[in-house]
Amino acid sequence: MKQKRLGIVMDPIQSINPKKDTSLALLLEAQTRGWQIEYMELNDLSLRDGRTEARMRKLRVADDPNFWFDIEKLTFGNLAELDLILMRKDPPFDIEYIMATYILERAEAEGVMVVNSPQGLRDANEKVFTAWFPQCCPPSLLSRSTGALREFLEHHHKIVVKPTSKMGGQSIFVISEGDPNTNVILEEMTHRESVYVQAQAYIPEIAEKGDKRIFLIDGIPLEYGIARIPGGDDHRGNLAVGARAEGFELGEREQWICAQIGPELKERGLLFVGIDVIGDYLTEINVTSPTGAREIEKIFQVSAAARLFDVLEERLAAAKPKDT
Repeated sequence: MKQKRLGIVMDPIQSINPKKDTSLALLLEAQTRGWQIEYMELNDLSLRDGRTEARMRKLRVADDPNFWFDIEKLTFGNLAELDLILMRKDPPFDIEYIMATYILERAEAEGVMVVNSPQGLRDANEKVFTAWFPQCCPPSLLSRSTGALREFLEHHHKIVVKPTSKMGGQSIFVISEGDPNTNVILEEMTHRESVYVQAQAYIPEIAEKGDKRIFLIDGIPLEYGIARIPGGDDHRGNLAVGARAEGFELGEREQWICAQIGPELKERGLLFVGIDVIGDYLTEINVTSPTGAREIEKIFQVSAAARLFDVLEERLAAAKPKDT
């Protein structure tokens, strides 16, 4: 039987934290299942006369914090030679990221399964896509008007303001009514009213119950998640900035939120998604490179990576075989 070939597009693998990195968890699962892994970064992708090209490196991975990868020499090929591509490049979600999705969309047209769908990645901004499910969300405002944002603050008294293109808690501000820094924060966040930002009413449950990460795989939630509890000197529930992880089993409210959004995610080809829930509210839908899988597996011995590859291999088996 021909060996299945997996391509992954990601940030430099030497820079990841192997103990926490979800991309590494996915690669370890693929390798265990016999996939040949081809490693790529954005600089390796090209589009020539409508056909995809790529510089690829065969990759071996290990669950070892000191030696977690081994890369073979560079080769050149066409993305159409692959069976599956995982797009796991971290934000910022900028024009360079968008250009890469166009290349990957051409690879889809050439018969390669790409996860998550390139068009889905472009359409579902991680901060803004929550607006498609207002019944699940706290009061929210997307605007670049500092006046509108100040009015939102006056109405809700305490708000969270986020950039739309970053991750890991970067540049997230909590502003309380009367804060003397309000004007300068809003001016800097909006680049003097030239950039949209996402504002949400502050949800106090984050302080004690944390920011809950829940994975949905092909629209179906994993039954367990992690709550990221902010440190005492930080308001952000992000592991990247020092929050601690506690496991939890999904309750009725979390299951209801997942039921609301799961079919739409599946319809858009967003097969591996990490949503954020604070208190009773959906706050983000992370589709680019959601993290937290290793923490869930460590606490509950439930593998999001295995669930995903069960789905992917089933889909590939049902599709028309690639020419040999």
